[in-house]
Amino acid sequence: MKASTIAEREARGRAAREGSKRSSHRAVGELHRDPIELLKQSSAGRVENLVPLRYGRMAASPFAFFRGSAIVQAHDLSKVHDTGLSMPICGDAHLMNFGGFATSERQLIFDLNDFDEVSIGPFEWDLKRLSASLVMAARQMRLSRGTAESLVMTALGSYRDRMAQYAQFGALELWYDRITFDRMAEIALTPERRRAVRRGMEKAASRTYESLLEKMAAFDGHRWSIHDAPPALFHVLGANTLFTAEETETYRSGNVDRMVEHLWDDYRKTMSHDRRELLDHFTRQDIVFKVAGGGSVGTRCFVVLLVDHLGQPLFLQLKEARPSVIAQFYKSPALKHQGERVVQGQRMLQAASDIFLGWGTGQLGQHFYLRQLRDMKLSANIELFDSDLLDGYARLCGWIMARAHAKASGQAIEISSYIGRGDLFAEAVTGYATAYADQVERDYDAFMKACRSGQLEARTDEDMAADFRV
Repeated sequence: MKASTIAEREARGRAAREGSKRSSHRAVGELHRDPIELLKQSSAGRVENLVPLRYGRMAASPFAFFRGSAIVQAHDLSKVHDTGLSMPICGDAHLMNFGGFATSERQLIFDLNDFDEVSIGPFEWDLKRLSASLVMAARQMRLSRGTAESLVMTALGSYRDRMAQYAQFGALELWYDRITFDRMAEIALTPERRRAVRRGMEKAASRTYESLLEKMAAFDGHRWSIHDAPPALFHVLGANTLFTAEETETYRSGNVDRMVEHLWDDYRKTMSHDRRELLDHFTRQDIVFKVAGGGSVGTRCFVVLLVDHLGQPLFLQLKEARPSVIAQFYKSPALKHQGERVVQGQRMLQAASDIFLGWGTGQLGQHFYLRQLRDMKLSANIELFDSDLLDGYARLCGWIMARAHAKASGQAIEISSYIGRGDLFAEAVTGYATAYADQVERDYDAFMKACRSGQLEARTDEDMAADFRV
């Protein structure tokens, strides 16, 4: 097949403006839907006793509600015209789903770090979720409307400028590009920002499996076992389980060890030979259920503790992969395995991915993916940010998003040509973000009314922890 010239690809990007004008991205659309029904739809099939905790965490603030309700925005985005420039997108690219972690070479980099909703979709859907999250975060911090809009303009300006640079990159040059903590320090224009980056590096470097093992588990002379800490961590068949009697009996009759063995064999087949060999140096010690954060609460998520011949630990997270909310509202290719979707999407979008990434099918037919549990990982605590630091973070998120989209799609030239050099696209999406944040607050009010009336049951972590005595 004849390769398109750069001029032809630039023309294709500009031609997309005919079906989707850049100024049109201001529109939120006519939204005739019930957010409560959409939330109920996304809660179906989750661990029954954990759904109230999901709602309890979302009730904390409008921003927490926004982070836990990706299905609602995906539905709403499908009601307005899109650019047609489709590619693998994160699908849940709010500002808390970016973070730092170590590569296999132990180099600290910053990147997207949540891919549960990854799917084929229009590139601007990721930008609109990020932009709305910046406005929601600014409102939670009680920053002015002008500051909130400035944050969005900063992120989108960074995305535009970086995408223009990536349009000039060769294929390998783009594939190898990584946003390291050292490069982050380069854009931290003030000494205080540079110090914040350094402190972050030091904090991440201290988060090793050895330190995690001492906090999470105990050794009885033969085997390590993970402490129960309900509702966050519990043994499925233990006294502190949050599974219903019916679910518990299913795991008891199926034999948890045998069920894990079944999935483990599946998982090993998805890894390269050298990584299978590495995994085989470890023996499984214990497995517990882990309540995932935010929108994942109630999905089946487990932590597996393994050790090597010297007793050095490895923690793997085994997480249920449900259909992407993006795929529900945007036509994308049919997929055989949701865990494979998450893993392949992560590998495409990230600059460097976890060496233990893989997927498998449980004995009960559920799809899972596996990855390491928070080895040298770092996430932003926006509660401690001031407007200056948040502005730098917005610029960084725009950069990361541009790199991810450029690498995963190979369409940097088309996207850059569509956006152009000016602020028209950024100003339109900023208008969208402000208007959509207003909609989120209305949805949050409706959600809280449903919780107060008993239509939805919401319980906090503290409420649920009080049910246990560990």
